[in-house]
Amino acid sequence: MSIVPEQFVDLLERPLYGSLATVSPSGKVQSSIMWYAWDGDRLKFTHTVKRQKYRNVTANPSAAFSIYDPENPYRYVELRGVVDEIAPDPAGAFFTELHTRYAATFPLPVADFPDRVVLYLRPESAHTQG
Repeated sequence: MSIVPEQFVDLLERPLYGSLATVSPSGKVQSSIMWYAWDGDRLKFTHTVKRQKYRNVTANPSAAFSIYDPENPYRYVELRGVVDEIAPDPAGAFFTELHTRYAATFPLPVADFPDRVVLYLRPESAHTQG
């Protein structure tokens, strides 16, 4: 059962952009705009093992993800939780899925496919407005 209130699930199901915040090993917060998918329990993100966010979540799995409604910026959901799984994706299958979901126009495959992973964020709390 999801902790996300039903009236905000549409924000997770639509191909919107959200901000994923993680904590660096030095304790500073880093935030990046991300593509995502929602499976009803967890958020999924594509990433690579060569970037700071990967180092952040392997050192400290705490994370938060915020999405606002582009039709009403006062309506939003923030999910706080932990990255509870990191799965290798060296063929870039999930990246390709998101590429389609977001109707990206750049060509595939991208050069970093061999370094790709899927980050799974399990929300522990939901904070909403609107």
